[in-house]
Amino acid sequence: MALTATLHHFTVQLAHIDRGVYENLELRVARQPSETAEYLLARLLAYCLEYGEGIVLTEGVAAVDEPAVLVRDLTGRITAWIEVGAPDAERLHRGSKLAGRAAVYTHRDPAPWLALVAGQKIHRAAEIPVYELGRDFVQAAAAAIDRRNVVNLSLTEGQLYLDINGKSFSSAVRVHALS
Repeated sequence: MALTATLHHFTVQLAHIDRGVYENLELRVARQPSETAEYLLARLLAYCLEYGEGIVLTEGVAAVDEPAVLVRDLTGRITAWIEVGAPDAERLHRGSKLAGRAAVYTHRDPAPWLALVAGQKIHRAAEIPVYELGRDFVQAAAAAIDRRNVVNLSLTEGQLYLDINGKSFSSAVRVHALS
């Protein structure tokens, strides 16, 4: 019998001070059986930090031809391709060409992945930011995730403050250049 995805509910109060985005969000996020809690949290954080009109969460690790997060304009055209983790260079190249804007959020040390994709063909690689979410921060915060979650998230001057179900965490969000 195949395992099914577990549905998580997030009530998020978002304050992305650096971008001037303040929203209250109600999200239902499916966690695939092969998806870690850390990856689930990284997807949620990428969605919130990129939040804007037309943004959608895809099926995560189960999305074969899509990134973790997509942004579409009113015509349905993809305008942003947001990956989580360590996508291969070909996938990132395709996403950057298709969307015109791409970004990567990683919840692990990005150095080995950056070395792996260095010099590979990636469309407009110099314009693709890689956001490092601290590994210890993500591990600790992911442990606080339940099926139903109340989240307060704020980002100011590169510092991320996160409260999940009454437990508080913080971390710097480091930005790396792809090339």
